Amino acid sequence: MTDQEKLAIDGGSPVVTEAIPSGVSGPSVVGEEEIEAVTEVLRSQQLFRYHEGSQSSLLEKEAAEFLGVEYTLLVNSGTSALICALTGVGVGPGDEVIVPGYTYIATAAAVIATGAVPVIAEVDESLGLDPADVEARITRYTKAVVPVHMRGVPARLDEIMAVARKHNLKVVEDCCQCVGGEYKGKRVGVYGDAAAWSLNYYKTITSGEGGLVYTNDRDVFERACFAADPGLPMWTNDDPMVDWQNEPFPRQTYRPSEVLAAMCRVQLGKIEDILSHQRALKKAFLGELDEAKAYRFQHVDDLDGDTGVSASVIVHEKELAIGYEHALKAEGVTVGTIYNDGFPDRHIYSYWDSILEKRSPHPSGYPWKDPNYHGNVEYSKDMLPQTLDILGRSLRFDFNMNMTVEHARLMARALNKVDAVLGG
Repeated sequence: MTDQEKLAIDGGSPVVTEAIPSGVSGPSVVGEEEIEAVTEVLRSQQLFRYHEGSQSSLLEKEAAEFLGVEYTLLVNSGTSALICALTGVGVGPGDEVIVPGYTYIATAAAVIATGAVPVIAEVDESLGLDPADVEARITRYTKAVVPVHMRGVPARLDEIMAVARKHNLKVVEDCCQCVGGEYKGKRVGVYGDAAAWSLNYYKTITSGEGGLVYTNDRDVFERACFAADPGLPMWTNDDPMVDWQNEPFPRQTYRPSEVLAAMCRVQLGKIEDILSHQRALKKAFLGELDEAKAYRFQHVDDLDGDTGVSASVIVHEKELAIGYEHALKAEGVTVGTIYNDGFPDRHIYSYWDSILEKRSPHPSGYPWKDPNYHGNVEYSKDMLPQTLDILGRSLRFDFNMNMTVEHARLMARALNKVDAVLGG
């Protein structure tokens, strides 16, 4: 075995000799355009969204055109967008909503914010909801299901939508980690009854924080609007273009600022360049890989549709996956895993302590003990063995806007080297 073939962890030469650049999608391309857009809003002193030609309304129009939908609503976070979308489709006290065990805690928290109870379901090797387990967890109280398009990869939408239609369930697509992604020719989010984007710092495009609700259903849209701003009827009362068809109701305030909207408009104009670059990185990574010995690829329904921000492989055995992670790190490639040291991964349900322990903001035990709820959902850290098994063997390679195609190829060569030695 040559020095180049010998693993770096065993004293060989590492594949990557200069650190691979770090970065995030949207933030990495922030430039003078965003600075000028935000500065112009500040100079105008028009920071409130309700005025003619507002940045918020322009962003909503431009996002609707990009997505190919009728209605969009800008809000202050992705979590807020999920809450408004769920409220829009009629989720509330007494309902159960199925969410995956691999997503950010906000997905389940948004369900709780509507007064409903989250039912946490298994993921499969798509790292998204397992359609069979979704169907197995449906009860008489199930109102909706939330497929999450994790790490830029669309969920198994065809199968999930078939289950939802069969059982007359509402579908709210959580597209917060897949902004701009597609599924079989259409943007993710247009298949369900409503959908949510996040514009958080870590997302495809960003305004620091922010969110977008979108739908083709007028009633869902109006309910989402009322859920986002209890003062909405007052602010739009004199607008001849607004004719509400539903009775308003008071809820929280998730209204965005004009500064947020101005920055997001610029970022939306860059989204195709971001997606193109990330997809080129992922294509280069996958194209450089040798035939796998001890792992298989994450299942992806639509390879061309994902945003290219990550690629995951699933090693055959957990202990071997841990060995791969350590060996790859020595080769100069850091991968994301369930067992990385540091801050717990809040994308894994077993770390959602506040939900697993049913911590309520009120002594009544809401929403689990709400008098409208007659179900009985129990949680535990080991309740989803399939999810923990798959995630325990998964290695995630992340791509960013500061990387070149050669960086992606180096990452693949490192995996080839580790797989050739440890997977043999």
